Amino acid sequence: MSSVDLSHMEKKLIVRQTKHEDIEDIIKMNQLGFGNPDIAFKREHFESQLKIFPEGQACIEYDGEIVGSCSSIIVNFDEYGEDHSFDEIADEGFIRNHNPNGKNLYGIEVVVHPDYRHMKIGRRLYEARRNICQKFNLKSILFGGRIPNFHLYADQMTVDEYTDQVMKRNLYDPVLTFQLMNGFKLRKVMPNYLPDDYDSLKYATLMEWHNPDYLATLSDQNYKRSLPVRNSAIQYPMKGIKSFEDFAAQSEYYVDASSKIRSDFVVFPELFTMQLLSFLGETVPSKQVRKVAAYTEDYIQLFTSLAIRYSINIVAGSHIVAESDSVYNVAYLFHRNGTIDKQYKLHISSDEQKWWGIQSGNEVNVFDTDCGKVAILIGYDIQFPELARIAVERGAQLIFTPYTSTDKQDYLRIRYCAQARAVENQAIVITAGAVGNLTQVYHMNTHYAQSAIFSPIDYAFSENGIIGESDPNTETMVVGEVDLESLRRNRLVGTVTPFKDQRRDLYQGEIVGTPNITTVNS
Repeated sequence: MSSVDLSHMEKKLIVRQTKHEDIEDIIKMNQLGFGNPDIAFKREHFESQLKIFPEGQACIEYDGEIVGSCSSIIVNFDEYGEDHSFDEIADEGFIRNHNPNGKNLYGIEVVVHPDYRHMKIGRRLYEARRNICQKFNLKSILFGGRIPNFHLYADQMTVDEYTDQVMKRNLYDPVLTFQLMNGFKLRKVMPNYLPDDYDSLKYATLMEWHNPDYLATLSDQNYKRSLPVRNSAIQYPMKGIKSFEDFAAQSEYYVDASSKIRSDFVVFPELFTMQLLSFLGETVPSKQVRKVAAYTEDYIQLFTSLAIRYSINIVAGSHIVAESDSVYNVAYLFHRNGTIDKQYKLHISSDEQKWWGIQSGNEVNVFDTDCGKVAILIGYDIQFPELARIAVERGAQLIFTPYTSTDKQDYLRIRYCAQARAVENQAIVITAGAVGNLTQVYHMNTHYAQSAIFSPIDYAFSENGIIGESDPNTETMVVGEVDLESLRRNRLVGTVTPFKDQRRDLYQGEIVGTPNITTVNS
């Protein structure tokens, strides 16, 4: 088959450690971001920071351009106290007072390019700081935050009254509101913190985030780490729409809802793009799929943008793709760093073949993500245990199964097989189905779904192996968090260990014509 070229659609977003060659770009961005060059760091500051504590300096690169950066230092905060100034605790930005044996990470600068403030760059930078804090087992993150809107209200209220109103959401401050939304708590307001910050009238808010994984006494060998991954499965409503823009708006609603609760993955159902038929007016099944396939580039551009803007990995259900003279049922994984991966459906149902002429793919793919290795088995594929076993053998911990089912028995085949795959492979299986009916579309099947997240059945998980599930046939979203470290340990020392105990000597040689296996590094 000739594959759709995705290279021109991918725009990579990379969170990484700052390098010396980034300095000039960061300086230019800072001057735009702050709007006041007097409070932006100069080259000599960045050079000193990279020399003394390179691991504490991070930036974000999008499509080859630096769009955000942050700088940090390790200190013992008790040595400075709550009444410190910026110059005291940051050594005027040179961080020569950096203490590698300190207990606190102190943030001294965060800036986002003004043209990219709709892409959750700031949230990604705060997440990078949290990773630094956890990497060095630090007690908390602190910083003095600007309150740039205070000067607009200074003649009406005190600074404490202003911050109180912002915390109550009665007033909006672009910096303080953002910090509160990202889990930071206000300790106090500090006067004379940054002399050149005229918008804040030299005030700053002392903000703190406590590291939930901080270990005060335990040594590393006694530390049992946690690797939580939060998943949202969308039980998507198939209702009439009038344009692709309507489809985009409905999809974005669920992406936004998933991002707000900080899900790492959001999963849509199989062939949910068939909703586009509600305004295409085609009645011949073979022509219907071709018309939907014509929206492939729009679909890819939409979900690439959503994944980056909302900082979430999207399993965008599946979509009909035309390649040469054939059509395929393809699931796309849109990474939040801009990478795009895809999995072709491998087993085609009789209706898909009869009415639409869908052709089968030939490879089982395992994808590297920022939350471990994952695989996608579309609908009918989950009913074939060999595919899940192949994926898990290649390292997959999460298996996403977008599906579409027409009635309860169709759904139950998916459900029971998905839960069996979770138990026998000691893996997590996330299923997402569509509900509702497009009654005005010719030859469009009914929908039945009860989306769910399944786990092994053992003490470390739910006693029934169900992390979360929806009510049947309702428009909703299922959310569940899994700990990949618990999953790893369960495979080693669970009550039963079917993945480890399988008798490969008995049956591996009996499997003939094993599909090709591909591991994709993203």
